[in-house]
Amino acid sequence: MGNLIQMPYTKQERRGALLAGAKPQDAGELNFAITVLVDTYLKVKGGGLRYAHLNEVIGAMDCAKLELYRRVSALYEDKKIAESGDVYKCNES
Repeated sequence: MGNLIQMPYTKQERRGALLAGAKPQDAGELNFAITVLVDTYLKVKGGGLRYAHLNEVIGAMDCAKLELYRRVSALYEDKKIAESGDVYKCNES
């Protein structure tokens, strides 16, 4: 089970395509592509698997997530609030 290619929700033919550079088509494929990228980073980092390396990856992923939310998701949500009205009333004067 330690082999990342064992991910059951990504079909074998799509795994090959993703490894060859195809763009992910769903969340499972995106997860697979990110996992492969992280695994490769950890393999080439040198010095064996270390807490510092894991911390680097987790930190980079957290920052990427937060930046996606700040730059894309929050703007989308603001647009939808303007279109449909806000649900939260607790911050109204």
